[in-house]
Amino acid sequence: MLATPRANRLHIAILGRRNAGKSSLINALTNQDIALVSAKPGTTTDPVFKAMELLPLGPVVIIDTPGIDDYGELGSLRVQRSQQVFNRADLALLVIDAARGLSDFELEIARRCKELELPLVIAVNKVDLGPDEEELRQAVKQQLGVHPVLVSAKSRFGLSELKQEIIRRAPPDWDDVSIVGDLIDPGDVVALVTPIDSAAPKRRLILPQVQTIRDIIDHGGISFVVRESELKACLAALQIRPKLVVTDSQAFEMVNSVTPEDVPLTSFSILYARYKGDLAALTAGTKAIETLRPGDIVLIAEGCTHHRRQDDIGTVKIPRWLNQRAGGELNFHFCSGGGFPDNLGEFKLVVHCGACMLNRRQMLWRIRLAEESGVPIVNYGVCIAYLQGILQRALSPVSRNSLSGREGEENGWVRFPEAF
Repeated sequence: MLATPRANRLHIAILGRRNAGKSSLINALTNQDIALVSAKPGTTTDPVFKAMELLPLGPVVIIDTPGIDDYGELGSLRVQRSQQVFNRADLALLVIDAARGLSDFELEIARRCKELELPLVIAVNKVDLGPDEEELRQAVKQQLGVHPVLVSAKSRFGLSELKQEIIRRAPPDWDDVSIVGDLIDPGDVVALVTPIDSAAPKRRLILPQVQTIRDIIDHGGISFVVRESELKACLAALQIRPKLVVTDSQAFEMVNSVTPEDVPLTSFSILYARYKGDLAALTAGTKAIETLRPGDIVLIAEGCTHHRRQDDIGTVKIPRWLNQRAGGELNFHFCSGGGFPDNLGEFKLVVHCGACMLNRRQMLWRIRLAEESGVPIVNYGVCIAYLQGILQRALSPVSRNSLSGREGEENGWVRFPEAF
């Protein structure tokens, strides 16, 4: 927990043709030999994710990708892997070989970035080989619409300028969304309910709990961390009314029963639904739960892989609750980690985890893919709150009314369907 989690780092995808010097440029930018370099085209065969500090930008994830011009059966698979990083990158760095100039491959990358509103930085590499610099600048600017930075990974020429361009083009608000800090004022008390069951990691808290505590501290709040069995005693002992109670979604039923009605209640998963995704879309998806019938296909998606316990939330509890609501056995499919189906058309519903291990752009892409496929999507906390009949209460602390002034009007991720 001493390092910034990968999901909270700026993701920079390095794209380009084979042997354009992508890996060499990564090594030069980071001053480390982290990427395998060879004169043989196609050395990088899969996207490689490397968390590091890129000064003065800070913690980032560099994604080294295979050449976008690979060919053959295996090469096509590599290209497909490269294209998938568009869905999780916060910024694209296109590397062009100065000796070979522009091709349709670079034009396609620029087009895709524009389509996805993905910030694009262009580095023309190998300028130490003697091409006409001004001619290169003009050609790239004219055809790709972006002013390039001329660099040499070998001689380190232009690296400082490239870093500055990356900083300038990085989305200014990529890490500005709060988990809970915008819902509290300095001095407010927040009670965090963290069940310690068989799924809890030994002697530590899970990532959403740790990050929520840190966010409360950063905003001058006071946090109390208790198990669900001690919450009632904790609330009775507090001399001031908590501004908010946040619980693990699995304990919603018990926590709801002991938390006074005048104390706002929500869950870590619901907070993460807006922190990492689109809470409005994930809330709207609950309408599909009532339409589920035995035999319908439901996808349970998680952003990480972990050891499954006997009563696992994703593979056991949520399927059991949904089967009960549907009145029979549903057909559940599961995916975890970086894998996510490109074709969601066969599913009646997607139930996603809180996405603590995914970056915001990747989670938003998954939500958008579901919407484009016409498939409703919910997340664990929203789904559980709905099934237990407390969705309205769980959403109340993060509704538009909980924010004030322009913040409540402009933050699109706090809007809700009229039904809620």
